[in-house]
Amino acid sequence: MISQLINAESQGADSLILDSDFSSVSTPERGGLNIMMISLHGLVRGNDMELGRDADTGGQVKYVVELARQLSTSPGVANVDLLTRQVCDPGVDESYRQVEESLADKAKIVRIPFGPKRYLRKESFWPYMEMFVDQTLQYIRRNGVPDVIHGHYADAGYAGSILARLLHVPFVFTGHSLGRVKQQRLSVGREGDEAEQLLASLEKKYKLKARIEAEEIALETASMVVTSTSQEVTQQYEMYDHYQPSRMEVIPPGVDLAMFNPDGEAEQIEKVAKSVDRFLNEPHKPMILVMARPDERKNLEAAVRVFGENPDLQEAANLVMVMGTRDDMETLPSAQQKILRRVMYLVDKYDLYGKVAYPKTHAPSDVPDLYRLARERRGVFVNPAFTEPFGLTLLEAGAVGLPIIATNDGGPRDIIANCRNGMLIDAVDDHSIYRALKLAITDDQQWKDWSENSVSNTRAHYSWASHAEKYLRDVNDILSEANSPLVVNRPARRLPEFDRLIIADLDNTITGDAESFAQFKKLIEENDHIGFGVTTGRRLEKAVQMIDDLGLPKPDLLDTDAGTQLHYGEQLNADRSWRKSIGFAWDPDKIRSVLEPLQGVELQDDVEQSEFKIGYKIDPDSKTTAAKIKKMLRAAGVRAKVVASLGAFIDIIPVRGGSDLSLRHVLWKWSFTPENVLVAGDSGNDAGMLLGRTLGVVVANHGPELNRLRNRPRIYFANKPNAGGILEGIEYYNFLGNITIPNDRIE
Repeated sequence: MISQLINAESQGADSLILDSDFSSVSTPERGGLNIMMISLHGLVRGNDMELGRDADTGGQVKYVVELARQLSTSPGVANVDLLTRQVCDPGVDESYRQVEESLADKAKIVRIPFGPKRYLRKESFWPYMEMFVDQTLQYIRRNGVPDVIHGHYADAGYAGSILARLLHVPFVFTGHSLGRVKQQRLSVGREGDEAEQLLASLEKKYKLKARIEAEEIALETASMVVTSTSQEVTQQYEMYDHYQPSRMEVIPPGVDLAMFNPDGEAEQIEKVAKSVDRFLNEPHKPMILVMARPDERKNLEAAVRVFGENPDLQEAANLVMVMGTRDDMETLPSAQQKILRRVMYLVDKYDLYGKVAYPKTHAPSDVPDLYRLARERRGVFVNPAFTEPFGLTLLEAGAVGLPIIATNDGGPRDIIANCRNGMLIDAVDDHSIYRALKLAITDDQQWKDWSENSVSNTRAHYSWASHAEKYLRDVNDILSEANSPLVVNRPARRLPEFDRLIIADLDNTITGDAESFAQFKKLIEENDHIGFGVTTGRRLEKAVQMIDDLGLPKPDLLDTDAGTQLHYGEQLNADRSWRKSIGFAWDPDKIRSVLEPLQGVELQDDVEQSEFKIGYKIDPDSKTTAAKIKKMLRAAGVRAKVVASLGAFIDIIPVRGGSDLSLRHVLWKWSFTPENVLVAGDSGNDAGMLLGRTLGVVVANHGPELNRLRNRPRIYFANKPNAGGILEGIEYYNFLGNITIPNDRIE
């Protein structure tokens, strides 16, 4: 079935395939950079951004849109694609279902459909990330391979790193906020049972284990990590196993100076004033302006509490709380409702009616005029957050000329040090907040100095043009040192003549039950239009011997050594492009030396070892786990994957190996549609290939490590073991006929 292709490969035609089917990274001299940015959560659009709508639609959305626009204005950039998630939900605007949206002449938003159509909070994304990867590969096939991929936040960091590994292009990561930091700060002061209960609660709510592991993978893959402040580098990223200071670049975000400037239209400022003044008895007093979504991290209650407990502040100023937008508070997420109710309780407790404004809604276009109104009334902008990775609102307020009071954490440190336009506060010390507010409101000369510094120094230090210049300088440095990637761009041929493909694990999936094995073997022999692939952790020689002994048809695809070796057809012709990429960062000697002292861990027999796989057995009575091994390797600076199987075996393979990447390489190389590929397995070695847009089948005799895949889309857990489970899966998907996917969307 595959003879023409195999003959070409066996005669050295891999180089011919490289010439015709593969392309190198483009360079500015060839027309400019093609940059792919990925920012998945929240609601992303170019105009009228719904900032503050929820915890997922905040500063990051604004950051990525403005960065994409600015990068596209550079003559060294050919195109910027900002990939996000397509949302088809009557609860959100129809603009978010639009497949493409222009941002500028050379920049656009591309919305990729994956997972349920409805709007999801970011913590619900993890079951669908591989589906995004597969969908994006289809987009790349149509539009060309980017020169660099830039992932924003943990979810896009994970997806972008997988794409970058597969396509062999440089990867850039921006964390925005980090899971380990969140976990640490939310659990401060808790010990013993209380700490364990809190961690369990945080895990249920925020899925921190998945988030932190995604961040580790992104950091391991990234050629550059873009941070906003030096504190991020030294106090936040340093908490990670894959922390590499040499890859960190501090490039502060910019601010849209065309929108945020001191000059506003009097009519628009008056419109904003009306929305605020209806709450106030003496509206022309100085404004203490707080503007943030109702999120526990933002510490909004502190501003009301400090204002309420200090009558001299109430005498000198009004407090204006702009807390996102809401039509009906009861339709908001419960966490936001809780914070809003707490704020309103404090207003009532301290009898602040007529002194505090808390408007329900505002348009994005109103934000600059809110800052201008506060400046006109000689007010101050306050950010009392417990933690602030950067603080774009501080730049916006500063660019308008409004002094700032901000938490002594993260970005505000650098902003106030550079701009000299306000004071830092201790967010957990109410007296610290009070002192800063009192100074800003009552010292006229200090307010004037801060206001003038705000306008001039924001422009000097925080323009998008400066950010883009530094960013492109660093990206071009990375590209100049990178090897030309070998990635399929426009494959001229397909895996011949198959309209679908069955790929199954060998041991305990295909094998294990004689009756169902015979039925499966017959099915393969009788359906010439279906390609047959075998995947196994066994070495190539042992796999071939076992296939011969079983009398199985010769596989068209043989994926061996735990996803590190690919061969085609009866002649077992090696996939040379895969082999060329698999050895990246592979250091087997160092792996053995790091793990040698471990108790309860020993190397498997020599026949289980191969060039790109080191196999270990774990004593079930020992305390050694795959997680512990992974942490040890990371601490030693080793870049490798750790794959656990059947509770007793560990395979260490290269970072670019594994059944997930090897399968996607095959489908990408030969233009195979994932929906026409059925994959079946029983152990942790198979987990990677079961995820994504292919049709997954987990046989009934599977290892416990695969239980985490239950309720994932396109993964069917069969009731029958071994080959009987594969046959059951074939029937479930109607794989021999008009394919159906009953489990495509799981809410």
